[in-house]
Amino acid sequence: MSLMAFISQEYAARSQTHWVGILLIAGLVAVQAIVILVLMAGRRHTVSTAVAFAPVAAAAAVPPEAEQLCTFIRETTKLDPHRKPGPQLVTLVRSIFSAESVAIFDADLHEVYRAGEWFDDVKDVLQNICIFETVSDDPETGLSRRVLQMGNLPIGALLLRGETRDRMATAIASVVAITFDRYHAFANESRTESARQTEQLRTTVLDSLAHAYKTPLTAIGVASEGLSAMGNLSPAQAGLVALIDEQTVLLSRLTTRLLKTARLQASDMTPHAEKVGVVPVIEDVVASLREQLANVAVKVVVSRDDLSICCDRSLLVALLTQYVDNAAKYGASGSAITIGAAEHAAEVIFSVHSVGAVIPRSDFERIFDRYYRSSIASNKVPGTGIGLSVAKRTAQAQGGRVWVTSDAERGTTFYASLPTVIQPALPQGRARL
Repeated sequence: MSLMAFISQEYAARSQTHWVGILLIAGLVAVQAIVILVLMAGRRHTVSTAVAFAPVAAAAAVPPEAEQLCTFIRETTKLDPHRKPGPQLVTLVRSIFSAESVAIFDADLHEVYRAGEWFDDVKDVLQNICIFETVSDDPETGLSRRVLQMGNLPIGALLLRGETRDRMATAIASVVAITFDRYHAFANESRTESARQTEQLRTTVLDSLAHAYKTPLTAIGVASEGLSAMGNLSPAQAGLVALIDEQTVLLSRLTTRLLKTARLQASDMTPHAEKVGVVPVIEDVVASLREQLANVAVKVVVSRDDLSICCDRSLLVALLTQYVDNAAKYGASGSAITIGAAEHAAEVIFSVHSVGAVIPRSDFERIFDRYYRSSIASNKVPGTGIGLSVAKRTAQAQGGRVWVTSDAERGTTFYASLPTVIQPALPQGRARL
């Protein structure tokens, strides 16, 4: 069996289970094809005239170095991609290539693996090889230094002591680098999957808690209204009932927001697109926030009175409500809020502008993450850090996006763009907000 056929057979089963395996096949085959050709070419000048007339089968025999490399590849394919390969790689390199000592540095994990006897500062030496990309062979000490690279990116270093050097040391370093990269790819995928499962659990808990709170909150609200209707309350009692009403409304609003957040995170949520008039939506949002906007001047600027958009009306209302509510909370006392909407190409861009504390540029992206609150505002106004994540998700669910600008001169403006074209509907039977 040829070396190329062997490599392909070794990886065929694994390549079907993960994309990393596919990339690894291509990388190893290319690397080893080049290495074998170089090794064969390097040996030609030592072939005598008598050997030149030997049978073709003998002349085409694979060199011992290639056999070692073939064994090394076969053994690396057996390594568990979910376990750190370093400890096993140093043992394999030492045994297969008869090296006196082997040391490998993984820059991503910042760990050193060694086999055989090494000097105390071997870690420093390996780090320098990686940083300065040192490649050398020292015949006197028998040391070979190689950088582990993926493309032009150094990901570690290799130190060999023994007879293995030159092209073979480079080939070993290439296989080690690919094996490291495979492990890191699997590790990153595992972390991503774990984060996804954690987020699903968090969403489920939020949904359950929000539903559980709705019933007692409704009962508290009804009881409070009953007490007020009874009359004959002393001023102190009336004040307590008013406080109960106020806090019940706040809790109910937070619970509704939690429910909305949980539903927006559901992968099967389907926006219901319809033609929506922009001006009526803005008017409804302002009316729903009349208490928060009682002492704030609101200005509406729309490119034309009949401006409309095909979108999910409830999602658009949720987005604008959050933007306007935020502007009322964090805007400077006595300042105005400007709500705008204008067509640009195939989208409508909504904006809510206010003047207040400046949001640091470093927070522009993170401020839309769930539970994140800007350091400037977190100490002034109580909040959960949920609202802007809801705004972001409502826009993304309809193929849109959100962003913010903020500076001392022009104030703070939150933007959301939504496409004017109706987005393709998901299959029937999916959940709808």
